[in-house]
Amino acid sequence: MKYTKDVVLKNGKKCLIRDAVGDDAQEVLHVFLLTHEQTDYLSSYRDETTFDAEFERTFLTDIEDSEKEIYLCAVVDGQIVGTASVFSIGANKIRHRAEFGIAIDKDYWGNGIGQALTEACIAFSQNAGYSQLELEVVRDNTGAIALYRKMGFVEFGRNPRGFLSRFQGWQELVSMRMELEAC
Repeated sequence: MKYTKDVVLKNGKKCLIRDAVGDDAQEVLHVFLLTHEQTDYLSSYRDETTFDAEFERTFLTDIEDSEKEIYLCAVVDGQIVGTASVFSIGANKIRHRAEFGIAIDKDYWGNGIGQALTEACIAFSQNAGYSQLELEVVRDNTGAIALYRKMGFVEFGRNPRGFLSRFQGWQELVSMRMELEAC
């Protein structure tokens, strides 16, 4: 599925939500590294990243025509400032489930980019035939949890030792899911 949508943000700026493609590899990698440096809410740290722009290019090129997985970017003033993805959890008895992930440059938090990316990923997941979209979020990430609840996700469990932070020790992960009606 190809996705493109223009959104007006809370600050009045325009944001383009679109598929990330191979030519975006360097910028997508930059945003990945930046966001993994800015917050302790993501699953790795910048210095733990082992892939480079060429790996990212191959990854984005491989996913471009997928009907079951998507990698989106949010573009403001010609610059990628956030990404979101939907990936299949597996086959057979779990083929109905997909995992959602999102990361946004901290300078752009609170402007509606998260909601726009989440809406796009929900729509994609429905069109792809998934009946459940899932995510994990650090318990202390109250802004993200509020957004997910607003969008219709519900909590279904917690893992008190989900992440081992360099700075805070154990971080509890909240597991959330959304039941979808396939289109």
